[in-house]
Amino acid sequence: MKINIYIIDKKSKNDLYSPLIEHYKKLCSQFAQVEIIELFSNSISKAQETNISLAQKSYSMAFDKYLQSGFNISLNPSSKELDSIKFSELFKDKLVVNFFIGGAFGLERAFLDKSNLDISFGKITLSHKLFKVVLMEQIFRGLSIINNHPYHK
Repeated sequence: MKINIYIIDKKSKNDLYSPLIEHYKKLCSQFAQVEIIELFSNSISKAQETNISLAQKSYSMAFDKYLQSGFNISLNPSSKELDSIKFSELFKDKLVVNFFIGGAFGLERAFLDKSNLDISFGKITLSHKLFKVVLMEQIFRGLSIINNHPYHK
């Protein structure tokens, strides 16, 4: 199984969260290959400074080419929340799962409609760097559940 996390975020290797992300990648590797793809450009930066609509459109443009294959899940605070068991079911019988995390202004409805599913991790706001750690932990937890690994208990 391959899990891709596409996120509108500036690349950073030497931050507080990188060791935790690598830790969860390693734990996940017994079940799936996980890759984080950080996307950011001058056009995204300029769009974010202009208005919400242009910012969201710039995120969609950055993500569109990655929607071609796999099961596509967009993260959206206004969508349905899943518990860990339901989240783990997202991985069943899938070869490729793609997660999409928008920038500061979230994802536009048109992009959410192109996804197979949009879900929420709650109403709180987390930095993108911290959210990557939270998502990685939940991915490992989900993979553990569907593979009967004792981590979840």
